[in-house]
Amino acid sequence: MNNIAIYPGSFDPITNGHLDIIVRASKIFDKVIVAVLENPEKKNPLFTIEERVELIKRVTKDIDNVEVESFKGLLVNYAKEKSAKVIIKGLRAVSDFEYELQMAMMNNKLNNQLETLFMMTSNKYSFLSSSLVKQVAMYGGCIKDLVPEEIIDDIRNKFK
Repeated sequence: MNNIAIYPGSFDPITNGHLDIIVRASKIFDKVIVAVLENPEKKNPLFTIEERVELIKRVTKDIDNVEVESFKGLLVNYAKEKSAKVIIKGLRAVSDFEYELQMAMMNNKLNNQLETLFMMTSNKYSFLSSSLVKQVAMYGGCIKDLVPEEIIDDIRNKFK
């Protein structure tokens, strides 16, 4: 198992767009580690780190080569600890690219053995973000088809 990739993010909550990237990456790499970032810049998350890890484990349980963990600190250090050579980043639109390119270049500067693979989200999820899911759920809108079926009640319960 030398072909290890990390798919980092806050996943608050995981969406069908995230899951699409995970499934597709799992067909390319021997192992995909979904790494939930403990990001102090994101104030007032909907789910705790532990809850997010559990939700992702629940929706990826049938994908044998996917692991889910949380991490703190620099992604390049975490990648080295896990012997990963690739970071996977999902892109929805051109607007995502500029920020993600900057991050990829910094990660490469910190560790030139680490590559970033940009994967375009499927068209049907190109508008989707965790923030939009939370906003729709907060106002009682339908989040079916936006997030995995298994976690819809978890999200709804956060707004009761």
